[in-house]
Amino acid sequence: MACRVLNVSRSGYYEWRDRPLSIREEENAVLLKYIEQIHADSRGTYGSPRVHAELTLGLGLPVNLKRVERLMREAGIQGLYRRRRHHTTVRDPAGQPSTDLVNRRFAADAPDRLWITDITEHPTEEGRIYCAAVMDAYSRLIIGWSTADHMRTELVTDALGMAILRRQPDGGKTILHSDRGSQYTSWAFGQRLRAAGLLASMGTIGDCYDNAMMESFWGTLQLELLDSKTWKTRDELANAIFEWIECWYNPKRRHSKIGMRSPATFEALNQPPDAAA
Repeated sequence: MACRVLNVSRSGYYEWRDRPLSIREEENAVLLKYIEQIHADSRGTYGSPRVHAELTLGLGLPVNLKRVERLMREAGIQGLYRRRRHHTTVRDPAGQPSTDLVNRRFAADAPDRLWITDITEHPTEEGRIYCAAVMDAYSRLIIGWSTADHMRTELVTDALGMAILRRQPDGGKTILHSDRGSQYTSWAFGQRLRAAGLLASMGTIGDCYDNAMMESFWGTLQLELLDSKTWKTRDELANAIFEWIECWYNPKRRHSKIGMRSPATFEALNQPPDAAA
């Protein structure tokens, strides 16, 4: 019936049906399997740019980005799209703010030159959980973080303490940039900064662009983890945040601003000469 409707011969139909795949089609089939695996390994988050980076940089496959985009589109594979997040810190009029040493120039030519820090929150069925993190602007590596069921100063001093312990920064050479939330203008936080020899810097009031790099990180965390399900308990979400930062974001997740490398890989490949020695 199909041959009659389409006005083709039966022999032509069988020849078309039994024709083997072309070399290009076979290559596409193999490439699609790689793409599906990479997308699954990314927890369903990677779009075509990061899938392409994993194929070329990770697996060494010479493939064009447009080809990857087409195969993903035909297979219905896509990454996640970012949503806006709400800011959580509150200014303390009695706090002691620092001057802005960054002025939206989130660039560093070596590790431990510029650290940035902020707080986010997310609900669970048990109540809200709060997370503070410290990032090295050079590599986007999260060098310190903490979670708690409160937003007291201990939340941010714990995150800073982890960063100091891990990195052992040289006194007077590292800037720590934050917003003017009450936790960061507190006496206890300032004392911790001074004891470590860190230079305090704070953005202007109510301006997310003055801490844009951390805002971008929180957006990624919210998109890929926080909004992925309904969390039952604070412990469940705290453990998930630990796993996401230490097992995925730092060592594996490719970042567009550092040459599609992961933060840990970028630091390993770009060590200063004295550190490499």
